[in-house]
Amino acid sequence: MRIWYSIRVMDSLYIIIPAYNEEANIQKVLEEWYPVAERHSGDGASRIVVVNDGSRDNTGRILEEYRASHPLLIHLDEQNRGHGGAVLRGYHYAVEQGADYVFQTDSDGQTRPEEFEEFWKRRKKFAMVIGSRKGRKDGASRVFVTKVLRMVLRFCFRADVQDANTPYRLMEAGQLEDNLKQIPADANLSNVLLSVLYIKRRQPVCYLPITFRPRQGGKNSINLKKIVKIGWKALGDFRRLNRQWSRVYRREQKDERNS
Repeated sequence: MRIWYSIRVMDSLYIIIPAYNEEANIQKVLEEWYPVAERHSGDGASRIVVVNDGSRDNTGRILEEYRASHPLLIHLDEQNRGHGGAVLRGYHYAVEQGADYVFQTDSDGQTRPEEFEEFWKRRKKFAMVIGSRKGRKDGASRVFVTKVLRMVLRFCFRADVQDANTPYRLMEAGQLEDNLKQIPADANLSNVLLSVLYIKRRQPVCYLPITFRPRQGGKNSINLKKIVKIGWKALGDFRRLNRQWSRVYRREQKDERNS
């Protein structure tokens, strides 16, 4: 008699968390998100990856102490490249390691891990499931910046993205890897550019409302003055990239028609 064995292979999940001078928050953030990586262990292949972006406080030490007893944690050290560069380092690492799905959140404790499961349930239907921040608690100035960003993206890319820079996004790794090829290595707003690419390339995107708490501790390293400076530089980058991506998009449409 022949006996058939069914082997169930779970999807692996890499949780990417950039961190800069987050000694006040990083321990609690790890305690909140590490169980998510354990729960979706992907037959032992899932990881929580913290990209330490040149922190000058005790963030690195706390990460090493936590890693000693938590084998799913990966601690990557990065020279200070800013949030966008740290996020890109994490994304590239995840796809290089063979992740099936990549999720990104931040290290300031503003997001809630208990809202993740609704994202995970939709992973097979959408290339990206992204949070839409409702009733934000991080200040009126940042809400205003998000609204301005949405208008800028409409103008530069002819793309309407509800909340382009949300640090709460789940992405299928294969399509993420393909989209990363179009993102410059020095991009400050890499998550924004990725959001636009998914829309421009008509890849299925789902928005889910998320809670966005006040920063849980420490001081935000990005103030309004820096946001304006980054935004002004990004405006020129957006218009240049739109021309580049439009050529790619037209070529893809032509290939689809000829296939």
